[in-house]
Amino acid sequence: MIVLLEVLAALGLIGVVLSYFFRGRREAERQEVIDRRVEAYMQTIRREGGNSELAQMGDLELRDLLLSGARNLRIQAERRWYILLGGGAAALLAAIAIGTEEGTRGFGIVLLIAAVVLYGLNEFLGRRAREPLVSRGIDVERLRVE
Repeated sequence: MIVLLEVLAALGLIGVVLSYFFRGRREAERQEVIDRRVEAYMQTIRREGGNSELAQMGDLELRDLLLSGARNLRIQAERRWYILLGGGAAALLAAIAIGTEEGTRGFGIVLLIAAVVLYGLNEFLGRRAREPLVSRGIDVERLRVE
């Protein structure tokens, strides 16, 4: 059993190291997709002209606005992921602590409360990240890259 855990830990460490080395390539691909989406969205804004503020901007200004918006969305999504991961770990530790005193019922209640709180936090942070772009009339889904 111990040997199996050691093998899993070694494989996990190798996976983390490999993902670190291939990170630059993945980021370059993501940036290329973002650039294509920004160009396509700029053409749509120019063609449709729905938002007069965006349509009046020059190409460079609009490109900078859309690229910075896409970058901010990605940064906020990463930050939200880390916050939720930390909150989930804290919730699990709290559930284990309560579960040792109250049993499985207390464990389940703490996990349920934590799930509701983390869901609300996720929604709040997601809306807060999209708010500046939506207020300018930018379609956030057109800039999102998964």
